[in-house]
Amino acid sequence: MNKKNLKYISLAFIIILLLGIPIFSWTRQNNSHLASKFNSPLSPIIMIPGSSARANRFEDLVKNVNKTYNQKHSLLEVTVHTDNKLTYSGSIKNGDNRPIIVIGFENNKDGYNNIKKQAKWLSIAFDTLQKRYQFNNFNAFGHSNGSLIWTYYLEHYFDSSESTLNQFQTVGAPFNFEESSSTKRTQMLNDFIKYKNNIPKNITYTSIAGTKKFSDDGIVPLASVDCGKYIYEGNIKSYTLITLTGGDAEHSDMLDNKQFISLFHHYILNNGSNTDPEQNKKPQLNSNN
Repeated sequence: MNKKNLKYISLAFIIILLLGIPIFSWTRQNNSHLASKFNSPLSPIIMIPGSSARANRFEDLVKNVNKTYNQKHSLLEVTVHTDNKLTYSGSIKNGDNRPIIVIGFENNKDGYNNIKKQAKWLSIAFDTLQKRYQFNNFNAFGHSNGSLIWTYYLEHYFDSSESTLNQFQTVGAPFNFEESSSTKRTQMLNDFIKYKNNIPKNITYTSIAGTKKFSDDGIVPLASVDCGKYIYEGNIKSYTLITLTGGDAEHSDMLDNKQFISLFHHYILNNGSNTDPEQNKKPQLNSNN
């Protein structure tokens, strides 16, 4: 072998070595990241409020649930601003594997175009939170338009290879906005139906509707909430529509309804299980709250 060939071989070896070091380092870091996420015990509840509501919308609900069931779920409130930056209030306590994270938006206005924007902001917040806290599964909750934001997000942004959505629950979801007839479908509902196959199939979903006069909850028609069946029913693991009546069954009061609090605890905090080792107290339900 002449000196010229030896020179080329040595140069090639050096290039391979220089390229191999960062690749090895990246592979090692990536494997460590995947192992950390795979082994993470954290399973947060991520909640989105309705239009005109901020990230502090569920503070009373969290306090009520913690008091009723003698639990101590942490509360972290995240606001996504129109410049895509995030601000935080509260924290996740050490050892709390079932924290509650609320994502609100600086632009919290109503309307389909804003719902699309909010879904994009949700994706920014979700990705940031997942990288920070390394969780691989979660439960989701949406009140009113928060339900629509979740639906658009699941159809257009959610990556089921990165995380698993177990339980999904909504309250007063206006899937057809204020239309009281399912035959008069809004553009939003038609779009939801069009892209429904993008929704992960292994979700257990409970949709809760309140009725003031057996036709609506004072704002959202029951028929509009029921339109969720065209998106989810037969398309996921389980879809259930639950209708609540009586006191505190109006749109804005539902979060104080004792039956709702029981359903929220059962499906969202307890993953739909009837046995909860952390549950020390069960509320007494009355059909006329």
